Amino acid sequence: MSADAVAPALTCPGCAEPMTRGRFDAHYGRSIDLDVCHGCGLIWFDARESIALTPGAVLRLFTVLDERRDQRHPLAAGTLRCPRCRRPLAATHDRQRATAFSYWRCDTDEGRLTTFFDFLREKNFVRPLSPERLAELRRYTPTVNCSACGAPVDLARESACSHCRAPLSMIDPDQVQAAVRELQRAEEHRTAVDPTLPVRLLADRTALERAFRAAPGDLASGDLGQAFGVVEAGISAIARLLSGGPGLSAP
Repeated sequence: MSADAVAPALTCPGCAEPMTRGRFDAHYGRSIDLDVCHGCGLIWFDARESIALTPGAVLRLFTVLDERRDQRHPLAAGTLRCPRCRRPLAATHDRQRATAFSYWRCDTDEGRLTTFFDFLREKNFVRPLSPERLAELRRYTPTVNCSACGAPVDLARESACSHCRAPLSMIDPDQVQAAVRELQRAEEHRTAVDPTLPVRLLADRTALERAFRAAPGDLASGDLGQAFGVVEAGISAIARLLSGGPGLSAP
């Protein structure tokens, strides 16, 4: 992500550290600046910015999140305040199609704060783990971290986070494939994206499935198990597959 040279980055409502600002493509040839806290796993959207991101920008966000995965820590408890007006943010529950998600909104319409996990839920990129997938995961690792709040989940006893009650979920490869198809139909101004990338990803569905099947092994390896949940392992798998596409990598 490139730093904004004009406006300073916002202060994270979770940890009070400066957020990282980056520019992402939006629909109709526009671009928007997002403020991200990689430590707390939070994204600040000014009014209606989340619905303006192009499919390519969402896929690029996967890579950005994966590059800074080692910085994640559980979100601190307490009141979250708007980084612009400093008023308390209101916890809000919403639904996109059949998927419920949450965020914190500013009552003065400055914007909204969301976790990486709920942003992915809003975009229909995650789905609950099936019983078969959960059983497979239990064979590889006894514990994963909740993708919603960062708390540890004891897989021997739980299929949802005991702290925030979020169900264990995984990245949906079918939805990733659908987003890539939409990327093919995106605006002409995004010619900087490698034009062969959508074709290569669509033609190599076997590689995509192999990457997702490898995720439990990644958790067991120790590289991801202590800092990650299943969703983050899926993001890492996508980032590996996208590494050959320079147009989607962080500048």
